[in-house]
Amino acid sequence: MPIKVAITEDNHFLAKSIKEKLDLFPDQIEFRFRATDGADLLRLLQTQNHPEVILMDIEMPVMDGIEATARVAELYPQIKIIILTVFDDEQRIFHAIQAGAMGYLLKDEPAGRLLESIRLIVEGGAPMSPSIAAKSLQILRHPERLEMSGKGEDFDLSKREIDVLEQLSQGLDYHEIAENLYISPATVRKHIENIYRKLQVDNKMRAVNKAIRHKLI
Repeated sequence: MPIKVAITEDNHFLAKSIKEKLDLFPDQIEFRFRATDGADLLRLLQTQNHPEVILMDIEMPVMDGIEATARVAELYPQIKIIILTVFDDEQRIFHAIQAGAMGYLLKDEPAGRLLESIRLIVEGGAPMSPSIAAKSLQILRHPERLEMSGKGEDFDLSKREIDVLEQLSQGLDYHEIAENLYISPATVRKHIENIYRKLQVDNKMRAVNKAIRHKLI
């Protein structure tokens, strides 16, 4: 039976290129759909027959590939995810694996290698490009390097928004945060709306998880 595969990629040219590689193996790969970002992927998974494997980009608008991977791993744990990206830095590798990705390939991998990786992940393996595998070993050997690499993106959050995020991470509600920060509950609500928009999330748990992942709190 052909392996059912979906693509999540915002760049139309790159999505077309990936699909053309898959189309070389019609007897082995059944293409299901292409999503344009993480949020689009989650919508499609509610209405489409589920793929066995998702090829996931990282940098996308609305919801990035790391967040989408975490959501899919939570909601559809039977679906295997291969990160397919141009980024091979240690922070992204670490966060992708932490979110639930079981494979990590660079986009310039040839069609045959892509097919081999899809087969491997379905069989329970963890395909990685050689450079990614080497950096993954470095992460295991020297985890302190992740701490030394800095905070990364700040998402343009204000100091007050960071304060609100820290309060949210403690499980406090709007009124408790308002009392602690000496502001009104309405102001807290507005800050949280801004946090959701800047972090591209839709609830407190995801906001806090993303903030922790990017070392904002």
